Amino acid sequence: MSTITTTDGTPIYYKDWGTGQPVVFSHGWPLTSDAWDSQMEFFASRGFRCIAHDRRGHGRSGQTVPIGPSALISSTLVKGATLKVYPGFDHGMCTTHKDVVNADLLAFFQA
Repeated sequence: MSTITTTDGTPIYYKDWGTGQPVVFSHGWPLTSDAWDSQMEFFASRGFRCIAHDRRGHGRSGQTVPIGPSALISSTLVKGATLKVYPGFDHGMCTTHKDVVNADLLAFFQA
């Protein structure tokens, strides 16, 4: 499996197919690099170097998007935003901890 490791130790999976002019395919949430297989096969067979990666927390890449450059910043940009951090909860928290999340959302909606 092809990976690079970021400065914070997170492994990021990538595909690198073909040779020639590089083309980078970047998927949106919640997909993986596999979403581009048909395009990568097509262009790699036509002389392009095709590169795609699995974003942090998706597919074969590692921890998730760090809270510092994501939620902590975005919560200051949105007027009236409330940032609620759940230590130890994972990305599936809306299912695995639905009672806690639903109660907090209800309190926010009714405020």
